[in-house]
Amino acid sequence: MVDFATSNHAAVQKQLDRINALSPGRDILGLERIAALMSALDNPHQKLPPVFHVAGTNGKGSTCAFLRGAIEAAGKSVHVYTSPHLVRFNERIRIAGTLISDDYLADILSETLDAAEKNSLNPSFFEVTTAAAFLAFSRNPADACIVEVGLGGRLDATNIIEKPTVCGIANLGIDHEGFLLSAEDGTPDDPMTRIAWEKAGIAKANTPLIAGNYNDTMNDIIAAQADKVGASLSVKKRDWDAAAYKDHIYYKDEKDKITLPLPRMNGAHQIDNAALAIAMLRHQNKIDIPTSAIAAAMEWTHWPARLQLLSAGPIQAIQPNVDIWLDGGHNANAGEAIAQHFGDIDHIHLIIGMLSNKNPAAIIKPLIDKIKSITIVPISGHEYHDINAFKGALELSSQSISICEMDSAQEALKSLGDDNHHPILITGSLYLAGEILAANEQYPD
Repeated sequence: MVDFATSNHAAVQKQLDRINALSPGRDILGLERIAALMSALDNPHQKLPPVFHVAGTNGKGSTCAFLRGAIEAAGKSVHVYTSPHLVRFNERIRIAGTLISDDYLADILSETLDAAEKNSLNPSFFEVTTAAAFLAFSRNPADACIVEVGLGGRLDATNIIEKPTVCGIANLGIDHEGFLLSAEDGTPDDPMTRIAWEKAGIAKANTPLIAGNYNDTMNDIIAAQADKVGASLSVKKRDWDAAAYKDHIYYKDEKDKITLPLPRMNGAHQIDNAALAIAMLRHQNKIDIPTSAIAAAMEWTHWPARLQLLSAGPIQAIQPNVDIWLDGGHNANAGEAIAQHFGDIDHIHLIIGMLSNKNPAAIIKPLIDKIKSITIVPISGHEYHDINAFKGALELSSQSISICEMDSAQEALKSLGDDNHHPILITGSLYLAGEILAANEQYPD
């Protein structure tokens, strides 16, 4: 899997071109290169404010958004490192609440790449980005730092962080099989247990590790990893819990019980993401976040391309009288969450683009009873599935569903006609979601 980025800022693009020339051209798991790069930069990862480190298959980005919302609602400043970006590379690095500027990004990337070249390192795109982010964070004051794991956990570049304040593991599922399920001695054989083992690799000594409640084998492997390093494990249902009832979230832990508003973000799964953020905030003691700030975060937090309803713009104008939903989901867990969101709604027009290393059935299968038509579209600059892969995903369906492919989502929307009155879902890839947001002039800030 290769990461990509371009910029309309010449100085930033110059550094992105340097990354492409220097890096091996693909993601590589392991901490050796990032450790060497950190050392060459005078170890900025050791000079960060209190770090909230979040892993997971689905929901980790939303969890980070809820954490940020609560910390900022408490009147505190926070650095945030997330991936991937949707429209602009700058989205990955937020310094004390503000997206990194182009000029500063160019400078910090240049310094990072100079260190890599001077020491004959060949870091990956993500390793360079991570090092640059930590360098920027180390030089700017903030009360906290939120770091999202890029891929896996155990061998992810962000796991160079030695003493996080608290770690969290969001929803788990099968994704990035080529990396996270590759053969390796001493790893669990069962795929889901292996995934849990990899994610639990972010556990650190004397640090709270907050986890959801998975199946028994997964819970056991996470507990074993926590015990191995001396992390303090708190598990949902056992040590803390949260549930939605009517218009509120009811959360409890060993301290007390609190009642909060439901998240503004769409989808029942966001309750789980919010709950993990709440538990992480309440199981650390480095910064004080009052319940009022957590409540405010439930209503303020937004995370783009997660069951996002498009606002007015060029894309929405093509079908002005219907809801156009955008979601970057690309695996089975995401497909199930999307299907749950739409509930009893049927006759959805699906516009979908998926990378060639993803499984079309992961999205198609949970939605099969709701789909009126499917239009396959490309993902610019990436290898993607054509119509044949999606026809294969439909073979088990007894329904007759219209399926075609077009050159763009815009063409797909126009083909539905002026008299369409069914909701539209554009999904399958965060890269596609970024294209749609840019085309709709709806830029993440």
